[in-house]
Amino acid sequence: MDSLTPPAGDSPTDDDAHTYTMPLSRLSLTPEASHGPLDGAWWPRCDALALELPALLGSLDPGHGTVTRVTVGAADWPDAPQTVSAPEHMVEVVLSDDADEAHAITLECGTVGCWELLVVPPDEPAGTAGRLMTAAADPWNTLSAGRVLARVEGGVGEESGGEWNG
Repeated sequence: MDSLTPPAGDSPTDDDAHTYTMPLSRLSLTPEASHGPLDGAWWPRCDALALELPALLGSLDPGHGTVTRVTVGAADWPDAPQTVSAPEHMVEVVLSDDADEAHAITLECGTVGCWELLVVPPDEPAGTAGRLMTAAADPWNTLSAGRVLARVEGGVGEESGGEWNG
């Protein structure tokens, strides 16, 4: 038997041949109610939204409503799919050219409302990503996704414990 032939009985089934499940999402949500433009942060592992988004949707508490539509910045996700599969339903993906959508993802939950999350760049160093996720999940943060990203990457607020109100 050559090295490319699996032993008898060990051949993959059609179901196993092309499946891959992303690890749990790296997600930080604002506790209770948010007082700012952000409800938390999401740190994807790669820039393939078709792979990352189902893992994000599957990690959200269903008690907050079913995500029916996602809006992302076209510049951040140029290869975004039009729909993605979520547990038991499909979710529409909308690309936006709006500057406010840069570095953010909006998750629309039907009649329940929306979640606005900062998208931490996948290649961000762990220390910076941690600061970004903490700042975006701060219920008193009043900064947009782009401004949080700029302040944390620029080191603003580190010494003072993070002043996120302006």
